[in-house]
Amino acid sequence: MGATITAVSSNGAYSFTKPNRDSITLLTGLGVEGDVHCGVTVKHRSRVAQDPTQPNLRQVHLIHRELFEEVAGAGFDVASGQLGENVTTEGIDLLALSRGTLLHLGEDAVVEVTGLRNPCLQIDNFQDGLLKQVVGRDESGAVVRKAGVMGVVRRGGVVRPGDAITVEAPEGEHVPLERV
Repeated sequence: MGATITAVSSNGAYSFTKPNRDSITLLTGLGVEGDVHCGVTVKHRSRVAQDPTQPNLRQVHLIHRELFEEVAGAGFDVASGQLGENVTTEGIDLLALSRGTLLHLGEDAVVEVTGLRNPCLQIDNFQDGLLKQVVGRDESGAVVRKAGVMGVVRRGGVVRPGDAITVEAPEGEHVPLERV
């Protein structure tokens, strides 16, 4: 079985979670139509406070459904959209992708992966202790972020649960994802 989209979510108001939708429309260079994080420049409050003119490298948040199963093993109940993602995937190792990877979502949309989501304390406000499940350290002490990836919309289109995901690796060396 190939990679697929299991859920899509958006919210026009600032809120940690995003309701699931029947479909979302990705807008080239902007993000998810009607979503609070849609725009050319940063929309995340902490980023706006630092510099509101920064380019928005976090137009679309994708998270792997497999993470929900992993945290369930530690006693947490998390469903699609509850961690603020726009697209929930299945069957693709998002965290292992190279920066610049193109994800073809459904028939038309293309999202370029820009980096890892940097989880914040709001996750613990959602479910106490969950932050430690999605951010940790590996054997060498390096920070490991598991709360999905961020991307920018290179080609717009409608995206729905059940749509296929095709991965197009960038040319050249693999560039590990860093937080954005």
